[in-house]
Amino acid sequence: MAGNHHKHWHRIGCGILAIAVIAAGLGITNAYHLQILTFIGIHTLLALGLNMLMGYAGQISLGHAAFYGIGAYTSAILTVHYGASPWLALPAAILAAMAVAWIVGVPTLKLSGYYLGMGTLGFGMIIHILLREWSGMTGGASGFVGIPPLSLGPVSFADGRNYFFLVWGFVLLSLILCQRIIDSRVGRGLRAIHDGEKAAAAVGVNTSRLKLQVFVLSAALSALAGFLYAHLVFFISPGSFGFLASIRMVTMVVIGGMASIWGALFGAGLLTLLPEWLHAFSEFEMLIYGLILMCVMIFLPQGLTRGLLDIYEKSRRK
Repeated sequence: MAGNHHKHWHRIGCGILAIAVIAAGLGITNAYHLQILTFIGIHTLLALGLNMLMGYAGQISLGHAAFYGIGAYTSAILTVHYGASPWLALPAAILAAMAVAWIVGVPTLKLSGYYLGMGTLGFGMIIHILLREWSGMTGGASGFVGIPPLSLGPVSFADGRNYFFLVWGFVLLSLILCQRIIDSRVGRGLRAIHDGEKAAAAVGVNTSRLKLQVFVLSAALSALAGFLYAHLVFFISPGSFGFLASIRMVTMVVIGGMASIWGALFGAGLLTLLPEWLHAFSEFEMLIYGLILMCVMIFLPQGLTRGLLDIYEKSRRK
């Protein structure tokens, strides 16, 4: 019964989000505001993928921005150097990230705790160095220019409104997909691994296979976000996919609430809007992130979504 109740609320949430997206897309005339909301959608895909890995499977990753970069650069290289259609580059970018995740995940996911964190951190640094040093293909430290805008027949996504709808369409599909996975046998297996990997293995859960599958899924969502980012800004550089980007993704997941689909959305929204509100304090950006993260961990350890729901439940009981 609880599962059906949960599914019911998720469907309502998706319906409300779809209505909000349509209303915002049609009602907002300011191009800058639309672009900020588009970035929130891209960051939601990043946080959603990482939340599946960290929040549900309990596997930490400190190099997840590497998959974001693989998605962006694969599409950029295929469309600019080889003249491929962006719509053919999209599945290629996702498959490239999934293949790398599988190759890296097989040995790395045998580690746990701090060792897993350090292993993924090392992988992220290797990809960042590769993007910076392989200048003939990636443009090196100066960046990659000339990425073409997306279009589909007569519809051009160079228009900010159309791109907004495209990104949020992908977000809604990803939310539905992730919720389906969580409600399935796979989702129950992931939660069992999170609660205790040895206990999960003892009751017949294939822990190594499930961890690898969710790692590959999170890489695919990050690559999708990378593709959308590259064709939104038309210019990418290795700095956007370095260690700080990975930490920002982890912060989105933790602040929004681990093991919460909607937490990924709220965490991405807050962390995207925060730099816009704190322009005057840009030099102290990482310090402010650290303070927010510390306050959330102390006062709302389950993240904003779960923490605020708990506060609401307590006040209602009183």
